[in-house]
Amino acid sequence: MAQGTAQPLAAEDEHAAAEPAVARETMNGEPLDLVHLDRHTLGNRDLAREVLGLFARQAEQLRHRLGEEGDPAERARAVHTIKGSARGIGAWKVAEAAETMEAALRGGKAGDASALNVALDEARDFIAMTLDAE
Repeated sequence: MAQGTAQPLAAEDEHAAAEPAVARETMNGEPLDLVHLDRHTLGNRDLAREVLGLFARQAEQLRHRLGEEGDPAERARAVHTIKGSARGIGAWKVAEAAETMEAALRGGKAGDASALNVALDEARDFIAMTLDAE
């Protein structure tokens, strides 16, 4: 599938769901695994649109808690929430970046948010394009 298209993957790519998160994200090159999302929303396009909108709004609301000046425990909770939500919609790159940042924060390190912010930006843009395409 070409970068920037907002169409589900072909049936032969469904094997991606059994692969590790990083492999799934890189197999189709898209910020979101639409086959995974389709499974989680039982093929209901309206539900998928609602879930994507909720993720986008929640991620933007939590983003302000990621700054280095914030409380590390609060930052870790925000990143943990983003990670779980990202896994739910198939945003594997976001989930991986959140997992890395969460581990750093829980390990007493500062937790650089730059990779997570890039992944969130890519997911946000893809979601906007997907919602606009329908």
